[in-house]
Amino acid sequence: MNHELLLGWWDTAARDLPWRRPSCTAWGVLVSEIMLQQTPVARVEPIWHEWLAKWPVPSAMAAASQGEVLRMWGKLGYPRRALRLHEAATAIARDHGDVVPSDIDVLESLPGIGSYTARAVATFAYGQKCAVVDTNVRRVVARAVHGAGDAGPPSTKRDLRDVEAILPEDQDDAAVFSAALMELGALICTARNPKCADCPLYAECAWQLAGRPAYAGPVKKVQQFAGTDRQVRGKLLDVLRGAPGPVPKAHLDIVWNDITQREKCLVSLLDDGLVEQTREGLFALPGEH
Repeated sequence: MNHELLLGWWDTAARDLPWRRPSCTAWGVLVSEIMLQQTPVARVEPIWHEWLAKWPVPSAMAAASQGEVLRMWGKLGYPRRALRLHEAATAIARDHGDVVPSDIDVLESLPGIGSYTARAVATFAYGQKCAVVDTNVRRVVARAVHGAGDAGPPSTKRDLRDVEAILPEDQDDAAVFSAALMELGALICTARNPKCADCPLYAECAWQLAGRPAYAGPVKKVQQFAGTDRQVRGKLLDVLRGAPGPVPKAHLDIVWNDITQREKCLVSLLDDGLVEQTREGLFALPGEH
């Protein structure tokens, strides 16, 4: 893969996102990576600004209650991410001098930090040379390198090997190249209606040179939202986020008509630590009663 083509495109086409700016700390990068999981940039950016203004360092978030963190998380979705980030902030403040570690293995040892997030922080916050693989990167590599219409089922070992093979030798270039691969998949080499004519790799893309064959691999499951437990859990949490304190169960019962599903979702929120029940039988966000 021609590194210069992609790096040149990045210089002129990359979005100016706050977590990409030189002034952004590793903590800011970590927060962005957790928020961006399965969530569009447009929804993340305003909340990211609010979080960094309120909690500019891990110890500031660690001092907040879990309930306050969930309230600030708002409707980003998958609220367990907020609790995991709170746990990670606590560990960073306690064990790492309030500074996000740069070592991948140490990052992975933090609560809720997996391989992808650890590698992303090491690369985007500390400029390290290591493969960072998300859905966008997998799709770009599948097309540009392997000539496939899309990436098949993920394979951590294979995917990392594929990306490591195309990283530039220079460490600084490799870190920027990793961001550029991801950006190309997000803006140009999209899953549907890719903008091939605008792609810097157009002339050497294996998929393009093969005539853009249709993807013939396993059909990907499309995630639904309406009517799912995710929607019900979100509605229950909305009630608690909007309340000044604990609420009676009747306030939760009105948000969803299906009693069986509603009760199941409430129990799952209690099990996940996202909701707590008081001795009086009221319901609240954790730490807010």
